[in-house]
Parts: sequence; structure tokens; C-alpha cells
Amino acid sequence: MPTYVAFEHPPLPLPLAHAFAAFFALSYVGSIYVSKNARVSPNNGQPAPARARAKDPEERWRNDPGVIRARLLAVSLSTLASCVAVLMLMWVTGGAKKELFHEALISTITRLGLAHAPLLPCLVTPLLYLGPLYFEFLVGRLPLQRHWNIKLDLFPVVATWQGWRNYIIAPLTEEIVFRGCTLAVYHFAGLSRTKMIFLTPLTFGAAHVHHAWETYNRLGRTASAAKFATIQTLAQLAYTSLFGFHCAFLFMRTGSLLPAISSHIFCNIMGLPAFGMHIRQLPSWRIVLAYILGIVGYVYTMDRWTKTQSSLYWVHSGDRPIY
Repeated sequence: MPTYVAFEHPPLPLPLAHAFAAFFALSYVGSIYVSKNARVSPNNGQPAPARARAKDPEERWRNDPGVIRARLLAVSLSTLASCVAVLMLMWVTGGAKKELFHEALISTITRLGLAHAPLLPCLVTPLLYLGPLYFEFLVGRLPLQRHWNIKLDLFPVVATWQGWRNYIIAPLTEEIVFRGCTLAVYHFAGLSRTKMIFLTPLTFGAAHVHHAWETYNRLGRTASAAKFATIQTLAQLAYTSLFGFHCAFLFMRTGSLLPAISSHIFCNIMGLPAFGMHIRQLPSWRIVLAYILGIVGYVYTMDRWTKTQSSLYWVHSGDRPIY
């Protein structure tokens, strides 16, 4: 039996889906600017060159614990509001009857990818990082190896406010909002798989553009600071959009948020692959081979390891998709 209310035709007009998606993205980013405690303070000091400068005592920067706490609360509340919006959409579309609320709740949980948690698809992303992982193994920095330290390597991830932001709350809330909620409403509007995979992640990339202001302010609000912030933001827009394509496919293919969330956490911990640096530090054909095998393995397993019969986003009845 399906755990969602299914429709033969898209019940949501596409313009309304755009409105929902805009609400999800704008409320998520905008929430961190509502509270004064969550906003970074402007630079009132003298302009500095495009490099990190000393922090004034009265300033609030992005990595200040108080700013992080306020922002985590803000995005958590925004994420909850987006989930409630999807729930209300399911309820109203199902007939707006009180006796259908339970069905709408179950349908929402399923459409947000919270109904099941497949483990095999969670291994696709680590396989892509076979090269960087092999390098870390060679230098002894993997967990429990000689150069791995609980205080230096584990505590910053789980016992600091920056760690909670970067590796727990941000991946969780961003995937719920920009994958679960956004893809749910676009699927409800009948958008094609291709467009959902390759267009909706652009909002995820654009949601990071506001960091340009914080970088510009931190570096002194000069012309060189503006140039650096622009270049950095464009690069971030590119790789966050590419990462969004990856997570959108994982979510739609599996019907679960767990592979996307685990990929997000893993990539935030690992960072971007640094092939050039790895080869310079340890020139070895084995590292090159590990990078190649990781890419080949990723391509091979992405389709095979993510195949499931329980995804609403990848199921068809005959030749017709189900909404």
C-alpha cells in the first residue's frame, strides 16, 4: 500500500510551485537577517586589503558563537515553516477535510523523503572520494590512524558551534528545504525529472550568494575585497549547483533524504578534492589510479546502488508518472 496520496494528474499549477519554491529559499536565507543577533555587523573601521583583518570588539562575525546560535535557530524555524507549508498543501489538495489530515501528514513525510532510510546509496559519494580518502590513508589521517586525533579532528565536528553548523544543522535543514520541500512541490506540479534534477538546485546555489557581503565586509569593504568576494561567490555558486544536481538525483532516485544528507555532511567534512596538492605532496601513480577508480565507481554505482521501488519520484504506472 502506498504511504502517500497519489494523483493521476499534477494537482498544482507550475506558477504556484514557483511561488512555493521562492518562499522556501527566501525564508531560509532571509531568516538569518531577521534577528539582530543573527546578522553580522558592518565594518566601521578603516578599510583593509583583501585579506583577513583583526576583529573589532564590538563587531559580530559569521563564526561568532552567538551569531551561529541565532542563525541555527532561525533556519530551523524556517525549515519547520517550509515543512508545514508542504503539509498544508497536501491537506488542502486532498480535500481540506479534517479526517484527511492524517493521510496528508503521512503523504508529506513520504514526499519529504523521511519515510525510509536506504543505506547503500549513502556509499556512492564516499566512493567518488576514493582518491582523497586513499591520500588521507597514506598520510595516516583517517580515523584511528597514527595522525588522527580525537581532540583535533573529531571535537571540532561535534563539539563546537561551527561544527554543529557546518556538519549537522546546515546539511540537515538545507536538504529538507532545497531537496525535500522544493522537489516535492515541483513534482506535485508535474515538472519533468530532468528539470527537477538540473534546474531546482540552482536555487540552492543562489542561496549561498549572500555570503559575498560577509566576505566583502570581513576583508575591509575595498575594491580588492569586492573582487575577491565576487570570485569566491561565483566559484561557490558553481560547485554548490553541481552538488545540488548530485543530491537531487539521489533524493529522487531513492525517495529518501538520508543519502542526500549523508552526502552533504561527508562533502562538508572532506571539502573539494585537491588532486594537484595530493600529487605534489605524494607523487604516486596509485593516487592517480584511486582518483580514476573513484570516478568510474561513482558512474557505475550511481544508477545501480540507488535503484529502489519505493520512490514516488521515480515510479510510473504504465507510461504515466504518479503525482
